[in-house]
Amino acid sequence: MSRLRAIILAGGRAERMGRDKALIAWDGETAIARIARLADAAGAGDVIVAGGDYGLPFVMDAVAYGGPVGGVLAAAAAPTQAERFLILAVDAPTITLADLGPLLAAPSPGAVYAGFPLPMVIDRRAVPVAMEVNDRLLRLIEAAGLGTLEPPLDVIPRLRGANTPEDLAVLQQADPPARSP
Repeated sequence: MSRLRAIILAGGRAERMGRDKALIAWDGETAIARIARLADAAGAGDVIVAGGDYGLPFVMDAVAYGGPVGGVLAAAAAPTQAERFLILAVDAPTITLADLGPLLAAPSPGAVYAGFPLPMVIDRRAVPVAMEVNDRLLRLIEAAGLGTLEPPLDVIPRLRGANTPEDLAVLQQADPPARSP
């Protein structure tokens, strides 16, 4: 069984949200803590945050606010024994272990859900390290040759995450209290 590293992308400006999305409370814990707990439940042997220090191992993006590809590349380059990466967005803390199951089970080189570049599972050797840090996730997905899975309809709202206060209200209303990953 391959070793899994979780990469939590948390390096954005959060301009549309108006506050740090990693620190938003979800049923008594921060979004970053909730995502880290999910990563642990998914079997990640180590967790690294790309973009900021939230009390977990972290790497800074090569270019501050350069975009998620920069975060992926920085975290993928950090020392690890992992053969696969589970890449999660801090602004989608209602994702469940069941939602991740099909991605984690996807064959090499990994997969994403159609229409949603995150979450993503990608083999370490498939990470296109020569990409520009400000490139788009869709280009990374294409360059890595990731498979695309159709998301179940009930998963789609959780995949969208919360980028604005309005998104946050919708997601918090739909997320039952004390739900485990």
